[in-house]
Amino acid sequence: MHLRIFFTGMFISFLGTLPLGTLNVAAMQISVSDGIRPALYFSLGALLVEIIYVRISLVAMDWVQKQERLFRWLQWFTVLIIVALAVTNFMAAASPHVKKNIILSKTIPRFWLGMAMSAINPAQIPFWFGWSTALYTKKILVPRNDVYNAYIAGIGLGTFLGNAIFIFGGQLIVNRLNAKQGMISWIIGGVFALTAVIMSWKILYNRKKTQKEKEVDQLTS
Repeated sequence: MHLRIFFTGMFISFLGTLPLGTLNVAAMQISVSDGIRPALYFSLGALLVEIIYVRISLVAMDWVQKQERLFRWLQWFTVLIIVALAVTNFMAAASPHVKKNIILSKTIPRFWLGMAMSAINPAQIPFWFGWSTALYTKKILVPRNDVYNAYIAGIGLGTFLGNAIFIFGGQLIVNRLNAKQGMISWIIGGVFALTAVIMSWKILYNRKKTQKEKEVDQLTS
């Protein structure tokens, strides 16, 4: 049971980390600008907050389910951060005097930066709420602390492995482009901009879907 839930959590977390998002692209940016070690510290801080959120969602599912409006506002706040990251990358690409992303180049330690950015990223809470509910339904996940610990350990490893792809991928980009910082900034800025567009579309789509579901419920009740 423990191995099964461990690898289930790891597999879900790994695949969930691969789509473009604030944290994995930020980890790639840090890898490009500061090196692999700071990017790994950033990822460790981010995954620490993630597993805390997962633990909370496991023991407070009723509360999590009722915070729809709060999560929506936090999602829009996250979009604003992604837009700011895109803009600062474009500024760095356009100016020969700016070599790094202004937001990610502050003096804050990368581990704490990862924790802070993960803490304001609400997408992981409903994501894990949905998966945990599905695993409960299929009896793969059961309400026991030892099972929870195996589940969370797998999630942490899966997130770390997923982020590692972006971290080492960032180094590959640097090597392929011969460390042309301006071109790298344009590429990463474009990735952040695309991420903001995709996330905005998802928020609006999910809101319309939720409204339609409520209208159907009102008609059928």
